[in-house]
Amino acid sequence: MVRGRSMEPTLRTGDRLLVRLVDPAQRRPTDAAGGRARPRAGDLVVVRLPDGPQGPRPWAVKRLRRVEPSGALWVESDAPGVGVDSWTVGALPSDRLLGRVILRLPGRPRSLRPMPPGR
Repeated sequence: MVRGRSMEPTLRTGDRLLVRLVDPAQRRPTDAAGGRARPRAGDLVVVRLPDGPQGPRPWAVKRLRRVEPSGALWVESDAPGVGVDSWTVGALPSDRLLGRVILRLPGRPRSLRPMPPGR
């Protein structure tokens, strides 16, 4: 489930994501469905960011901007200046890649609330 504002307006808190896992050693999806093994620039990816001052960071969803010649991943937030991305921590080693987002299920809109009884 998405938490935070770093990927707004593409993703919002409460959205759920379907992620195709990538085996870092083999560069293939771990499921048998086929498809692209390696994410491309512009894809949404799930990565493990380096530990911060308060310890380990949770998995993060970011936009893959480029894969460097060394294979390192340059990832960015969609909301400039919000959250931690490669502008903060530098390019990430490819073993920090969990997978590629293939589907977004919107969370419940904030404006929808249950109707009070009797209305």
